[in-house]
Amino acid sequence: MRAVFIRHGESTGNAGVPCHDLATIELTERGHEQARAVAASWTEAPALIVTSPYTRTRQTAAPTIARFPGVPVEVWPIEEFTYLQPARWNGTRSAERMPHLERYWREADPDYCDGEGAESFGTLLRRCEAALTRLAAMPPPSLVYVFGHGQFIQAARAIVADAHLDDRDKMRAFWRKGEPPAIANAQRVGFHWEAGRWACAAAIAA
Repeated sequence: MRAVFIRHGESTGNAGVPCHDLATIELTERGHEQARAVAASWTEAPALIVTSPYTRTRQTAAPTIARFPGVPVEVWPIEEFTYLQPARWNGTRSAERMPHLERYWREADPDYCDGEGAESFGTLLRRCEAALTRLAAMPPPSLVYVFGHGQFIQAARAIVADAHLDDRDKMRAFWRKGEPPAIANAQRVGFHWEAGRWACAAAIAA
């Protein structure tokens, strides 16, 4: 089977607007344009469309859902990785959070959880593995469009491409200060399940 993971379009959080509720962040107008471009680009109807429960992802999926009205849509727990406790950081800008982000990634403890509403890096990997297992169980000819989030997609790719690394080493390779996001807004990454294993393709820009 084949799965195409799509990161949501540009959100207000990506544009630098302070975030108060990670789940309800919306797309910018540019993000809506990216979502429409993704929907127009498909050359094949999927067997299933999957989206995370977060607003920005559902908004990104909406034009694709409208283009393929007969295709079933499911919401899976593939929401973005939240590794800083939201109660302490909601309403802040990325620059304010940066010292804490740097410390989190420098320590590279995959079992550390920052507090209520956050999850450990190891938990993120387990969520990704569960989603990949669910996709792998679908009939062989299936094509699924999965609308998700940058770090979730990056983690899924690490599970497939860096299967030889343990959780700590995956975490050490995951984040680099000052570099562009590993998965850009509206970028797509293909995964292919065949002969009992996953393979991933190069990322495709919107």
